[in-house]
Amino acid sequence: MAAGEEQGSVEVAPETRSFKELVVMSSDWQKQISEQFEALGSSIGVQSAVIVGGIDMMSQSLALAKKPHVVIATPGRLIDHLENTKGFNLRALKYLVMDEADRILNMDFETEVDKILKVIPRDRKTFLFSATMTKKVQKLQRAALKDPVKCAVSSKYQTVEKLQQYYIFIPSKFKDSYLVYILNELAGNSFMIFCSTCNNTQRTALVLRNLGFTAIPLHGQMSQNKRLGSLNKFKAKTRSILLATDVASRGLDIPHVDVVINFDIPTHSKDYIHRVGRTARAGRSGKSITFVTQYDVELFQRIEHLIGKKLPAFPTQEEEVMMLTERVAEAQRFARMELREQGEKKKRSRDEVNDNDDTEAATGVRNKVAGGKKKKRKLH
Repeated sequence: MAAGEEQGSVEVAPETRSFKELVVMSSDWQKQISEQFEALGSSIGVQSAVIVGGIDMMSQSLALAKKPHVVIATPGRLIDHLENTKGFNLRALKYLVMDEADRILNMDFETEVDKILKVIPRDRKTFLFSATMTKKVQKLQRAALKDPVKCAVSSKYQTVEKLQQYYIFIPSKFKDSYLVYILNELAGNSFMIFCSTCNNTQRTALVLRNLGFTAIPLHGQMSQNKRLGSLNKFKAKTRSILLATDVASRGLDIPHVDVVINFDIPTHSKDYIHRVGRTARAGRSGKSITFVTQYDVELFQRIEHLIGKKLPAFPTQEEEVMMLTERVAEAQRFARMELREQGEKKKRSRDEVNDNDDTEAATGVRNKVAGGKKKKRKLH
């Protein structure tokens, strides 16, 4: 975490000091941040507005017209409103917060961040937050900090003590079977399963649902409303398994996550710390299991080097895993059929395919696999 303050000559009119005093730029989960602000500030009437892509700009413009105290926004949509929404500006800004600052400051948001920094007052306080803050000074300089102060809980990358971390070394072709085996062995827990791509997230969710597990996907190709819907179902414990890309690896605070599974090993070692940080939060215990195939050995070694420890192997029974392969292969086949059907619907109508984003409205072929039982857990 770093904080810096710049002094300048920009005058802020007294009557506007209560409007948009604080802007939070975040790449993900702005609604969660907004809920926390309103809960903590309820006694003093704090109002916030969430400004993100994928949502109608007119409704957001109306929210901004109410002069909220706090604006939580993605950089891109914030620029859209600065350029197109009449009467909206950040001249009264007093505090700028960048959540997950290392991601905000990377090249993906370079243009947007530069534009925002040019139109906000120089007389402000800037705060940068991240579990894996970059050491590159030039990235901090891009946030226009002056005499920054760095506050760090730890000088090295590490995971919490109450997190039990394991790996399993398996052939790539049996990944799905081993996943089903672990879900059976740890039945009764809630899981977050991380995949490397949107397509694999959707595919794996379909495979698990075809086998009777209450799995739901969360990825960047889903609409904002569908993503929030998936998240709310998981938070409400009506779904016990959330499959996600790294869009869910940062910022999410879901206390009841018991197990994190790295189904696809992260390409960047720092993402491992963010992923496993979804469990064992606030003093609770938790487990993480990382799948390592013959293609992932080097990536896994980098992770062990980063966290400074050798992970133990998670105990598995190969014979029991092999007994699952036939059922899993059938579920994979039906999942491919469903993905093709969703692809065809997408060509016909983008609105129709959104109904299948969370795999709840599947084609019914899973009934042939799981016998129509929605929560069939133990497979033999």
